[in-house]
Amino acid sequence: MKRIFRWKVLLVLALIGAVAYGWRWFHEGVEMPGKSYAGPLDPLDPYQARLRDNLKAHVEMLAGTIGERNMQHLDALNKAADYIRQTLESRDYQVNEDTYEVNGQKLRIVYASLAGSKNPTQPFVVGAHYDSVTGSPGANDNASGVAGVLELSRILKTDVPGRPIILAFFPNEEPPYFQTKDMGSLRFARGFHQGIDRFHGMMSIETIGYYSDQPGSQKYPSMISSMYPSTGNFIGFVGDTKSREMLKTAIAEFRLKTHFPAEGASLPGSIDGIGWSDHWSFWHIGVPAIMVTDTAPFRYPYYHQAGDTPDKLDYDRMARVVLGLKRVVLKLAE
Repeated sequence: MKRIFRWKVLLVLALIGAVAYGWRWFHEGVEMPGKSYAGPLDPLDPYQARLRDNLKAHVEMLAGTIGERNMQHLDALNKAADYIRQTLESRDYQVNEDTYEVNGQKLRIVYASLAGSKNPTQPFVVGAHYDSVTGSPGANDNASGVAGVLELSRILKTDVPGRPIILAFFPNEEPPYFQTKDMGSLRFARGFHQGIDRFHGMMSIETIGYYSDQPGSQKYPSMISSMYPSTGNFIGFVGDTKSREMLKTAIAEFRLKTHFPAEGASLPGSIDGIGWSDHWSFWHIGVPAIMVTDTAPFRYPYYHQAGDTPDKLDYDRMARVVLGLKRVVLKLAE
């Protein structure tokens, strides 16, 4: 009888320990360094205003002039790739393309590199997908992310990062190719790239254009809903548990130097939303990777709809976010 009692006590203690460890582990995933900015947003200066205007022009070209971009609209998908290539070349980048076939159709991964001062064989990747879901022109998802990376290519051009930065643009992020072998970012992550030993890390820029000051405008997966603001006026940094240190470095740098609200979460990739972009592909080759996002369907009422048009986006706030991301990218590429 004493032996049974002893085993019950040990079992209860083990369960208490497991719950305590799990809570600590979960808490570390939502507890982020620094403090989210809560003051008024400063007026845009001329440098930021130019950034805003450029972001808007990119989105209007991709989601307005070109429109829906996917394998059902392959000509438009190629026009988007051409636009990305021409924009990078106009900024004196040497542009490369990886191509692969899906159902007999050629798809293009477009990328360019910014040289670093060291670690030439271990670059950091900043990427965005340029396709849109069927039935949507994809202004926020994901012309906004493409615009962000294109403008990063401009404002980073005179910097010398610690390691090379690859600016990459992927097709086939959207269903039915999402998280399949035909996803462009997975092809890129798994592909052979001459002179590269391994990727140091990756940041996916995904839906960064929609913000709301209305209370209740922000939703979350149920298990974390009580831990974050209910107003969708912030930019989110998201990663899995293996990318926690990278994510904390990123959000600490953003919060330190950018007057814009930012929240972060480093949680299991199985939770809804945590792996919903191209950073997922880099997890699969063992590379830490994070997503920067306005949280897409947890905030944006036009997610994956025909109403995802350029007029829905807040380009002033996008400019503030992208300028902050410049500092984050340079920090992560040290």
